Amino acid sequence: MPPLLTLSDIHLTFGGTPLLEGAEIAIGPRERLSLIGRNGSGKSTLLKIAAGLVEADRGERVVQQGVSVAYLPQEPDLSAYPNVLAYVESAFAEHDDPHRARTLLNHLGLSGEENPKSLSGGEARRAALARVLAPAPDVLLLDEPTNHLDLPAIEWLEEELKRSRSALVLISHDRRFLTNLGTATVWLDRGRTRRLDQGFAAFEDWRDEVLAQEELERHKLDRKIAAEEHWIRHGVSGRRKRNVRRVAALADLRQERREGRRVAGTVEMTATDAAISSKLLMEAKGISKSFGERTVVRDVTMTVLRGDRIGIVGPNGAGKTTLLKLLTGELAPDTGTLKLGASLEIVTLDQRREALDVNGTLMQNLTRGHGDHVMVAGKPRHVVGYMKDFLFTPEQANTPVAVLSGGERGRLMLARALSLPSNVLVLDEPTNDLDLETLDLLQEMLADYAGTVLLVSHDRDFLDRVATNVVAFEGDGRWQLYPGGYADMVNQRGYGVQALSQPTRPAAKAEKPASDDLAPERQQKRKLTFKQKHALETLPARMEQLRKDIAAANKKLADPALYSRDPKGFAAASETLHTAEADLAAAENEWLELEILREEIANA
Repeated sequence: MPPLLTLSDIHLTFGGTPLLEGAEIAIGPRERLSLIGRNGSGKSTLLKIAAGLVEADRGERVVQQGVSVAYLPQEPDLSAYPNVLAYVESAFAEHDDPHRARTLLNHLGLSGEENPKSLSGGEARRAALARVLAPAPDVLLLDEPTNHLDLPAIEWLEEELKRSRSALVLISHDRRFLTNLGTATVWLDRGRTRRLDQGFAAFEDWRDEVLAQEELERHKLDRKIAAEEHWIRHGVSGRRKRNVRRVAALADLRQERREGRRVAGTVEMTATDAAISSKLLMEAKGISKSFGERTVVRDVTMTVLRGDRIGIVGPNGAGKTTLLKLLTGELAPDTGTLKLGASLEIVTLDQRREALDVNGTLMQNLTRGHGDHVMVAGKPRHVVGYMKDFLFTPEQANTPVAVLSGGERGRLMLARALSLPSNVLVLDEPTNDLDLETLDLLQEMLADYAGTVLLVSHDRDFLDRVATNVVAFEGDGRWQLYPGGYADMVNQRGYGVQALSQPTRPAAKAEKPASDDLAPERQQKRKLTFKQKHALETLPARMEQLRKDIAAANKKLADPALYSRDPKGFAAASETLHTAEADLAAAENEWLELEILREEIANA
């Protein structure tokens, strides 16, 4: 079948700099396409061109006759409507179901009677989601749909989009959301698009292979230039016409290298460590906190030790930030006691970026208004050099924070927080507006961080990669600590984070655990099968062999001359590496799930 919507050879330039240079998208019926790219690469602009809201300098947009297209903006405008319901219903055609508007709004925590003037950013976003979903369009264009949503809303939206008959183009920084939904991936990089007919789970390995091949081609080009330069300096000077031709060819090669748009740099993150704290950081005994008649934290007892990475999860309004403030001593409990360890140096990254002076410049925010140097890891660094670590250009030093994008503000907050000496990092929704590459580097930095991390997040993948323990909201002010990440918490209690208005522990139908194949054994037999016992015994040896295979493949691919000498050998080694890494990840997940099951049975 022909595509429902096609963008061909799209070019767009802003301020003299090309943003899109031949970008293309084709979306077929019921296809779910993930649009991936760095912050500032032009993803949102390309989506607006697909929606017909921005006109390209050059290129073609084709929508099949009769195909309806709906677009979710990052900042919806409801000002022209008397209430939220009217805003949602304004998208309806004659034969659309009028009841669907209220159904969707209820799922998203809105009644429809809200005044648009009093909505928060998150509520406006939920209303906009209801508006684009309600008419069930043929093509849905969604720009960061999970922003400002809590975990119950994100997981509900996932299921809603899986059931939808609409084709989907999705921009998101939420890895788990992309992995669970995408059937194909379009990578927007340096103005051009590449398509992978697989979901997001396969994207990062594919991207790395593409970049490695680019680097190899660039290396070959550099060697060719060096050979031509050598010939010009030392070659025979006769046969003038041939000389002129080779000089011109060298000039072309240099121009090719000069104009080649290389991959944007990566963020360099290093946390500044303070003096080592005591082993016991925080000890809460029976702490409670109420606001009016509502108890947000009820009789919580827990201990935080040096090196812990504790994730706090719950629906919006449950009291995650309140619990965070209680544990760090910023807020006093109504009852119970809190003991803090000695020599604590706490640095907080707040979700609203309130620590930033929006009227000040980027430099003033980093140096806190003192000179042009910033102290990092106990040493002074010029602010421009430090800015470059977080992908800011020297020209942005005097840029007011007010004009920075959401992603740029997120990187600036990280730069501020990581420059301060700390042995406790408090991160309240740190992943907001960060692109996937920056998230990767933040995760690596946290893994290397010598101190303790307290983290509030709705990003399931980030929690799985970072947290060693998860504190989950259980309802009625109660909080429970579970070992492991978010998926481990789901495995242990049998369901994820529930919406605040729903009963915390469903009696009839609980959410399925992450590992469906293990659930029946947990519920019925309460013992390991022969197959599971065998897997537990043999998986460690298999994982060790896979690690050796990966190391051998990496060693082979490290030879820069391999591709030119043996293209088939290069391809075989690349395939071996890709397969071994995928098999190792699967084996590690299987072993972890079986080990958790074994411990549960042993402790039952």
